[in-house]
Amino acid sequence: MRHAKRNQRLSRPTEARDALVNSLVRNLVVHGRITTTLARAKEASRVADRLVTWGKDGSVHARRQAFRILQDRTLVKQLFADVAPRFTDIPGGYTRVVRLTIRRGDGAQKALLAFSRLPAIEAPVRAKAEAEKEPEPVAVGAGQEPEESKKDKGILEGIRGLLGRKKKGNA
Repeated sequence: MRHAKRNQRLSRPTEARDALVNSLVRNLVVHGRITTTLARAKEASRVADRLVTWGKDGSVHARRQAFRILQDRTLVKQLFADVAPRFTDIPGGYTRVVRLTIRRGDGAQKALLAFSRLPAIEAPVRAKAEAEKEPEPVAVGAGQEPEESKKDKGILEGIRGLLGRKKKGNA
């Protein structure tokens, strides 16, 4: 009986399951967020939270434990230098799992696994140069309306983009 066994089996033997979860966490460290099934996201979230806790510790032993999962020195450096310092002021909850749509082929529940604090994205140099230029006035035709100012997309807007849904009220 599997009483008090915390992990999900994911329909795989132990070695394959560990390799799958480690690969998901590796991609999460590289990209900051990944899309996978709900069960896989929950398992990878546990491992990712443990990695961030080791990253906050910063000891040599913590680096070796992180390397055991990530299997890449550059990813360990990125975890300890970029990812973990974002979470120094909170004691847990470093990742979030957001449910997405049902997968069409097999009906599996998809989910978005992301760090709860994403890195600040710097504006490209080209965008800064275009911002300095004065906008040219555009003549509005008889049947046209002036274009509204575009707002920054939040996390929910990004998820709507992934799902292909439109906001209510837009034609």
